[in-house]
Amino acid sequence: MSTLAVCVNDYRKTLKLQRDDPDEESLLLKACHKRCAERTLKVLEKNGSIFIKLGQHLSSMGYLLPLEWTTTFVPLQDKCPVSSYESIQELFVEDTGHRIEDEFETFTDLPIGAASLAQVHVATLKDTHQKVAVKVQHPGLKEWVPLDLALTRLTFATVRRFFPDYDLSWLSDEMESSLPQELDFALEGQNAINASGFFEKNTKLPLIIPDVISASKRILVMSYIAGARPDNLEYLDSHHISRDEVSATLARIFNAMIFTPGAPLHCDPHGGNIAIRHNTSRRQPYNFDIILYDHGLYRTIPEKLRVDYAKLWLAVIDADEPNMRRYAYEVAGVTDAQFPLFASAITGRDYSVLTHQGVSTTARDNSEKQAISAGFGEDLLQQLVQLLGKVPRIILLILKTNDLTRSLDEGLQTSQGPVRTFLILAKYASRAVWEEQKQKLRSRRDWYMPANVLALISAFTGFVRVEMKLFFYERYLAIRRHLHMD
Repeated sequence: MSTLAVCVNDYRKTLKLQRDDPDEESLLLKACHKRCAERTLKVLEKNGSIFIKLGQHLSSMGYLLPLEWTTTFVPLQDKCPVSSYESIQELFVEDTGHRIEDEFETFTDLPIGAASLAQVHVATLKDTHQKVAVKVQHPGLKEWVPLDLALTRLTFATVRRFFPDYDLSWLSDEMESSLPQELDFALEGQNAINASGFFEKNTKLPLIIPDVISASKRILVMSYIAGARPDNLEYLDSHHISRDEVSATLARIFNAMIFTPGAPLHCDPHGGNIAIRHNTSRRQPYNFDIILYDHGLYRTIPEKLRVDYAKLWLAVIDADEPNMRRYAYEVAGVTDAQFPLFASAITGRDYSVLTHQGVSTTARDNSEKQAISAGFGEDLLQQLVQLLGKVPRIILLILKTNDLTRSLDEGLQTSQGPVRTFLILAKYASRAVWEEQKQKLRSRRDWYMPANVLALISAFTGFVRVEMKLFFYERYLAIRRHLHMD
């Protein structure tokens, strides 16, 4: 709480400073953002547990927080506490009635990875000798999580008291809703099974989800499948894995999750939860698998919201501002006055780019990121906090997923720009609209009326148009690759 008081006082002093030069005011505010972010980082690291989780969540909120905050919190993605082997042994005995060595032939003393809620050990099953990954919850969480959540509520309540216009209580509400699910590894195991089944049935994408061997409340055993982080460019290049194809495949995976009816949406796709594995059984440039880990937080998007969200993105890609505004209201109740703010939040792009240049023709460069960050002055940030406090909770998770996948794509440093990624998005979005129109027509007795038939034809031609655009653009890229023109 003392750090919060220092930050509140720092912001109050900084915001009261008056300068004739707007650039000087902006620099002062940036410096304040950085100071407060660094103070907060130290507190989060010191307290661990769900405070690390909170920091990880904040680091992915580029649509809300200034750049100084999100970049400062990035190290939390890989800096997490490690529980001792002895404490893990005690947890095993408490939960299963058996010691580790009763079930596993081998079990690494140290974890291969540690997150805010759990850590992963490599082991070998005693009965089958299969190599597995054992995810074990940090033993102290059961006792400490209720207190930590109460402290989080108190922190945001204090912020609201001193800064009434910056009500972030919706963030603690979301944590209280999501955390119990993420702490239930039996649920995580079922999420993994459901996601694997969905992709096997509906796609031919090279997505690998490790098999679930067993799952209980605090222990999850899955098949061991390893790979390199997607930002390990040295690994990709040394194995002749195309960054462009990895980018396109990631786009297909997450757009399938968002726009396909009944699809499960993975809501935490940061770089630590995704791996790339070289696969020699596939020919270049498709010689890789994408491995998806950590299935604790999933959502299924309601049908109407999913279709309206598809229509919103099609309007964004076409720079169709009237329909952008229309479907922003349908998706999140966004008014015309709030729309420029929401449009920038959901796309990660400056509003002028959305309405003039178009998101699919230009990549987001550092100057645009800085321009967006510089826009997070007092008034704009206040409006955005208030706006996000009113939108449906599922939209917040979609925004988080959008921002994380956008960061993954930028980390790959592809050569093809944003055109292909947005064509892939448009393909899945237009298919969602086309499927909706077919469903509507099937349920109507007057399906043969001209207006209904025209709506169906319009949706179908829109889907085919995007499909053909993507087909020919990918053939063009293949020819360039074959002729070594990239």
